[in-house]
Amino acid sequence: MAAVFPANQVIVVGGGLAGMSAANTVVELGGRSLLLDKSSFCGGNSTKATSGINGAGTKTQKTKSIPDNAEIFIADTLKGGAKKPELAKVLCANSAADVDWLVDKFDLDLSLVARLGGHSQPRTHRGKERFPGMTITYALIQMLEKVAEKTNRARIITKAEVFKLVQSGRSVVGCEYRKAGKVVKEFGPMVLASGGFGADFGSDSLLATYRPDLLHLPTTNGEHCTGDAIKMGEAIGAATIDLEWVQVHPTGLVKPDDPDAKVKFLAAEALRGVGGLVLDANGQRFCNELGRRDYVTGEMWKNKPPFRLCLNRAAADEIIWHAKHYTGRGVMKFYPSGEDLAKDMGVPLQTLVDTHQKHFEAAKKQEKDPDGGNFPAYPSGKTWDEPSGKTGSGKKFFHNIIDGSKVATEPFYVAIITPVIHYCMGGLECTVDAECIDKSGKAIPGLYVAGEAAGGIHGNNRLGGNSLLDCVVFGRVAGKAACKFTFGKDEKFKPCPVPSELKELTK
Repeated sequence: MAAVFPANQVIVVGGGLAGMSAANTVVELGGRSLLLDKSSFCGGNSTKATSGINGAGTKTQKTKSIPDNAEIFIADTLKGGAKKPELAKVLCANSAADVDWLVDKFDLDLSLVARLGGHSQPRTHRGKERFPGMTITYALIQMLEKVAEKTNRARIITKAEVFKLVQSGRSVVGCEYRKAGKVVKEFGPMVLASGGFGADFGSDSLLATYRPDLLHLPTTNGEHCTGDAIKMGEAIGAATIDLEWVQVHPTGLVKPDDPDAKVKFLAAEALRGVGGLVLDANGQRFCNELGRRDYVTGEMWKNKPPFRLCLNRAAADEIIWHAKHYTGRGVMKFYPSGEDLAKDMGVPLQTLVDTHQKHFEAAKKQEKDPDGGNFPAYPSGKTWDEPSGKTGSGKKFFHNIIDGSKVATEPFYVAIITPVIHYCMGGLECTVDAECIDKSGKAIPGLYVAGEAAGGIHGNNRLGGNSLLDCVVFGRVAGKAACKFTFGKDEKFKPCPVPSELKELTK
């Protein structure tokens, strides 16, 4: 295959975590990578990911005696919204090895584990400081930059807007991109990893076409997220899937002095994982804070804003770097006591006391009699928690609870939250080897997709922590598949020796 055209490199479009995973994997296997990004610096939306990366059966979980495995994770992912078991299997079965790859090859700290909404085990990994998306993505960027600096195995070109795929027959053999007013052609198989379309707000945009009902909402996406990969793929006949499934995240952070900002920071789902409660304007709980994102958002639409995400002292202490970071940015507020919080909300202190007391009592009953509750729980079983139980998706996992008597003097970190456009589940349809397919279901030779540009992996709802995982798993799958395509039979056209370690190339 490789003899069809002079493919001495794999071209990766997009410098977020999916693109960086693909490019580093190509180098690791003895290939050459060219990474193109239309922004002035790499990172994309991946650097904004705040909760962590999922892995089932990782070394970190084993040290903590967490009884997780790929089968449990696959079941959670399918229950959470995924519709293609074969893709869910790739995502989940590769998760442990790929999280361990990040730790072992890039010296990353992923030693903390939390349970996010829709997961039956704690499996969302993060480090002790900073946002995990930023830490992980920057580690991979820095590795590729050093390889590019010291060797001819990698190149990174920014401010390069790829706008057209080049074909020879059915095969994709390269691309054209604009940089500094000039059009440049590059040749090689293509890995499309340029993200979704969560900031594509124009009148002829993908959002306007598939989800015009969401155009009024704010977004967490950078302005580069305009669906470029999907549009280029469609132009050569690639199939798309699930473009109507756009995830609205329940916890976009409202800045009180700029409440109508179109781009918003995201409150990490881990804030709810550590025990944050979601309250309505009256200080009442109305949902399972650990339910699916689409469910929590749906319950918000039915209740009275403004909504607040409230962390007591123990919850905040568990994720204090995040809490202090948000407070410093003006999107979260520290209250010395529940009494101060009640005053600011304009509700009686007793309301907050009662809300916390009911939550505390439900948690204690759940601990004592996990199967005897009066309401259906998510993802299965029964719950004693009435506010969430009445919605049909009751809460069964409780963490960092406090009884009502402590509320008056308890310090809280609190944010005003609102639903935001967050993630596009849909994209270019792909195989288990990350190959793009045409409308007849045949793989398009030389064209691969990874990250948010790919569709069909998450179905109609993505679980928290699965986006960074998707980037790493399918970025690596795409990198391996593109290398196999480029190297040809018996790896006859492999351009470089396989390094013993990526780090060896940076010395």
